[in-house]
Amino acid sequence: MEEKVFIIDFGSQYTQLIARRLRELNVYSEIYPCTHLPQNTESVKAIILSGSPYSVNDGILPNIDLSNWRGKFPILGVCYGAQMLAHQNGGYVVPSSIREYGRAFLTHINDDVLFNNIKLNSQVWMSHGDTIQDIPTNFKIIASTESVKVAAFKIDGEPTYAIQFHPEVTHSADGKTLLENFIKNVAGLKQNWTPKHFIETTTEELKAKLGDDKVIIGLSGGVDSSVAAVLLKNAIGENLTGIFIDNGLLRKGEYTAVLEAYNKMGLHVIGVDAAKLFIGELAGVSDPETKRKIIGRVFIEVFEAEAKKLKDVKWLAQGTIYPDVIESVSVKGPSATIKSHHNVGGLPEKMDFKIVEPLRMLFKDEVRNVGSALGIEPVILGRHPFPGPGLAIRILGDITAERINILQLADDIFISELKDKGLYSNVWQAGVIFLPVQSVGVMGDERTYENVVCLRAVTSVDGMTADFSHLPHEFLGLVSNRIINEVRGINRVVYDISSKPPATIEWE
Repeated sequence: MEEKVFIIDFGSQYTQLIARRLRELNVYSEIYPCTHLPQNTESVKAIILSGSPYSVNDGILPNIDLSNWRGKFPILGVCYGAQMLAHQNGGYVVPSSIREYGRAFLTHINDDVLFNNIKLNSQVWMSHGDTIQDIPTNFKIIASTESVKVAAFKIDGEPTYAIQFHPEVTHSADGKTLLENFIKNVAGLKQNWTPKHFIETTTEELKAKLGDDKVIIGLSGGVDSSVAAVLLKNAIGENLTGIFIDNGLLRKGEYTAVLEAYNKMGLHVIGVDAAKLFIGELAGVSDPETKRKIIGRVFIEVFEAEAKKLKDVKWLAQGTIYPDVIESVSVKGPSATIKSHHNVGGLPEKMDFKIVEPLRMLFKDEVRNVGSALGIEPVILGRHPFPGPGLAIRILGDITAERINILQLADDIFISELKDKGLYSNVWQAGVIFLPVQSVGVMGDERTYENVVCLRAVTSVDGMTADFSHLPHEFLGLVSNRIINEVRGINRVVYDISSKPPATIEWE
């Protein structure tokens, strides 16, 4: 049975980073909101309590009863988690006289287990408005900074530790060492959760779950669905059928290129050319959410029609990944909808399929690592993320065949130049946005009034946060010059230098 670390999320912006750091240490971890605690702790080896934007004195979050866990599991409280442990046991947590945010340095260490190989003056990252003023008598201070006396403590007689700083962020110089000390020295985990291990265990689980049943999967040419398909093929072979729908909103030549790649991978994939249907349904529509809903509805209709042609299919496979799972339940209830999910499609209620999601517990970079271990072709594995609605949400305003063609040509120049100049792999996601703006220009001796496009390129690890790519000015100038000269209908190119947050990667 898989060894697990449960991370109880109290709403911290850093909670996912804790899970990621543990997985980098080859330890499997799962995140649970404090409002939806795990019921089955059979395979749990340790528990981490996250930080929070709230105060333990506010009464906003539930006062979790830790008595069933303390002493039974090793526990690490981080920031709010540390304050909660102190608060519940008779300690005093009060608003800090000096709110400590940012870097601090350890001035006192009295522990060789959690702080093994961590030296004095090690930089740590603080982010809290409250401080632990007094701790119970059975608590022992094991680390301090210049302004925070209780920077870390241990509870006598049990494997419970707590720290006031955030070890999961890179600004805590020895944060990864501290987390490894916890899982290794305190919890005694094996650290054997690797891509190879995931493939072996998941393949066996899929064989047992699916048996000889037939499965269909909607493919997009993206990393998630492709890796899910190869995993399933390894488990059930010819009982898997893929459906790849051309919605007319893909990149230039992408439909043919992706089908060829799937064929080389030995996947049985049915290609469906539905471009005219999608574009016809989108005629005259400019609202982003309406576009997404139309594309989602038509996708389901086309997918359902193709699925009905297949005999005895019992399962629908999906490339759901862990951020999708986490975001479906938040600490204070369902997350506010910013916009409909990029990956359009879904399961209509009348389609009588069971769902299988082999990647639902992986982050995006972990999916790529698994794909690499599976030997998936670089043309698929190295492909930038691409939104399910495709170019529809990169054309701001009405969708027309002419605008799609213009955008495909401009996008093809941008992407091909990124690849040609060796910049493609340094960028998480890139594309061109067709703006609902026309500008005055001069071409030759003529005055023009034509379209404006925006280049968008970002760096990221998993798409949850992103920074704009600092592409060389000479490169941007080259791309702009080519687009304006080669794509009829464009006379101006701009570059998006906003990060996520506050902006999103896509414009719609």
